Amino acid sequence: METRNYIHIEDKFGAHNYKPLDVVLSKGEGIWVWDIEGNRYMDCLSAYSAVNQGHCHPKIRKVLVEQSEKLTLTSRAFRNDQLAPFYEEICSLTQSHKVLPMNSGAEAVETAIKSVRKWGYEHKGVEKNQAEIIVCEENFHGRTLAIVGFSTDDNARKSFGPFAQGFKIIPFGDAKALEAAITPNTVAFMVEPIQGEAGVKIPPEGYLKEVRKICTDNNVVLILDEIQTGLGRTGKLLAEEHEGIQADLTLIGKALSGGFYPVSAVLSNEAVLGLLKPGQHGSTFGGNPLACAVAREALKVLVEEGMVENSEKMGAYFLSELKKINHPAIKEVRGRGLMIALELKEDFDLSARQVCEQLMSMKILCKETHTYTIRFAPPLIIKKDEVDFVLDKIRRVFEA
Repeated sequence: METRNYIHIEDKFGAHNYKPLDVVLSKGEGIWVWDIEGNRYMDCLSAYSAVNQGHCHPKIRKVLVEQSEKLTLTSRAFRNDQLAPFYEEICSLTQSHKVLPMNSGAEAVETAIKSVRKWGYEHKGVEKNQAEIIVCEENFHGRTLAIVGFSTDDNARKSFGPFAQGFKIIPFGDAKALEAAITPNTVAFMVEPIQGEAGVKIPPEGYLKEVRKICTDNNVVLILDEIQTGLGRTGKLLAEEHEGIQADLTLIGKALSGGFYPVSAVLSNEAVLGLLKPGQHGSTFGGNPLACAVAREALKVLVEEGMVENSEKMGAYFLSELKKINHPAIKEVRGRGLMIALELKEDFDLSARQVCEQLMSMKILCKETHTYTIRFAPPLIIKKDEVDFVLDKIRRVFEA
């Protein structure tokens, strides 16, 4: 079939809950993807950071195939030989005490919400059904009903209510606002170290360190949603490392499987996840042997192949060169590691979508977020000459 036929069928039978660029992909390898007509594109989105290790990494694929021939699913009614090694390896790598595996990032967030509420009632002594969780404006933690209930994005919330109670919203990057919002019923503060969907919004230097202290001083659980920022994306294994802190709960997903399988996890201290008892939370597929085997190898190649260090090095170069582009439409360039955004001025006759479409015609794939921001997040294996290739195309778009 031709591209237009695929698009027609997708539009006819599929729900219109996405607005993808009109390219139909059929193959991927490393930082490159190919469409059905054989055209090669550089992927500068990495499936929203789910393929940090690159498309179809051969070592992860090998483990996926081998495990799929042995055992894929047992449910947690029985034990399997991949779960315990996964627990041990990920806790050692991230210095965590406990881990609870799930499938999607949104499930990890929901797990964290349930867990800290339970901790609030059974450990902190919050009155029944009065627990509060503080979140930030412009947050993005997923698409479930509970999560969109505390979103400030009207498009995400509109016509989906009524929503769950128990959430308080404060400005992002404002530690004083957090301190002022805490009450005796506050059980947790959940925040992204860098707000990805909001447009790679980076908080002020020292914010996370101050937040960590405020939460500790007030007996409040700090939850860091590292589903996008984690696993090397910002030039550290976890973004929390930039300020030398450790959250009480850290949420990871996306690149935890290198793009081969939905895997997420809640990393925790003993105090929070240690309260869960049999039957109180779970998932049929969470912690299945196929997922654990894939996640183990995805973490292994991330570390052994120096992808985290490469993210830091190539990200710094990409960002510095991008900032040199002088054009009246560009409002700001910002980022950390290979999590980079270029924001356009709202009063200029140019949208982020238009820039993405022009880059697509030059065989670069990236995606707009909201109306005026373009995100660049290539796989962490990108090389300097490949960064130069992207930069050349970006310059040509703005020159035109």
